[in-house]
Amino acid sequence: MVDHFGDRLIEQIRKFKSFLCLGIDPHLDLIPEIFNENGTINNIKIVETFCFSLLEAVIGKVPAVKPQIALFEQLGPEGMILLSSLCKHAHSKGFLVIMDAKRGDIGSTSKAYANAYLGKNSPFPSDALTVNPWLGLDSLEPFFSKAEDTGSGLFILVHTSNKGSQDIQEILINRDLKCYEHLANILKPVIEKNNGQSGLSSIGVVSGATYKEQAISLRKKLPSAPFLIPGYGAQGASASDACAPLITDQSDSGLKSFGLINASRSVLFPKNSYSVNSIEEWQNIILTELEKTNDILINTKT
Repeated sequence: MVDHFGDRLIEQIRKFKSFLCLGIDPHLDLIPEIFNENGTINNIKIVETFCFSLLEAVIGKVPAVKPQIALFEQLGPEGMILLSSLCKHAHSKGFLVIMDAKRGDIGSTSKAYANAYLGKNSPFPSDALTVNPWLGLDSLEPFFSKAEDTGSGLFILVHTSNKGSQDIQEILINRDLKCYEHLANILKPVIEKNNGQSGLSSIGVVSGATYKEQAISLRKKLPSAPFLIPGYGAQGASASDACAPLITDQSDSGLKSFGLINASRSVLFPKNSYSVNSIEEWQNIILTELEKTNDILINTKT
């Protein structure tokens, strides 16, 4: 069993011939009526059935899933219990779990966050965690330590996909250097220190597909960092935008690129999924949408 996250990620991508990361975003206002059994509104039950039905539909099709923690937190304690169960179930079905929590705080608090999410024995067992670096590198040290101890990964927010990212991340801090570039420069030694046998690091970055040129620039600065790439589909980025910073695979595995391109709403909530008469019919539609998305991305890159 491979213990290093970067090595496990490459293994998974080669195994499933996919670099698509499926976001698990159970938006209550978007979940089809078919999950509202007997017309009785029970948000926990609706979300539980939706999420587990989703996982069952895509087993063996994608290397990783990414639960959005906020959509479980809003459901209260039952939502967090559900999230824990979902992580364990996803692992049992062969998925890597990327927890989208964007945590970051002073050292002692970051240590608690790391303990909550990283490693097989954590309450919300995840293979990798998204973290917010904007309190400084000392706020990340507990995450680095826990990731190393547990063979887990991190995806650090460097250039996000939202329009407002320009407010801070694009600011010039001197004549030639933007804020996100400065962050990449100070992360580079940590990323390279955590390279695995495959050459891919366990420390990655989040780089939005909606900022293609910035993503390409980051790839040049951080050649061994795995990229988690949001922004494709519902946020408006094209397949070409999303694939631009992927790492080229030099092996004969048959798949030519490494990284994770996230797709959530574009796969989870297609228009034709709202007229179904059964969950099985819904699963078939989701699977078709996922396979179509996967084919588009692979054909774009290769």
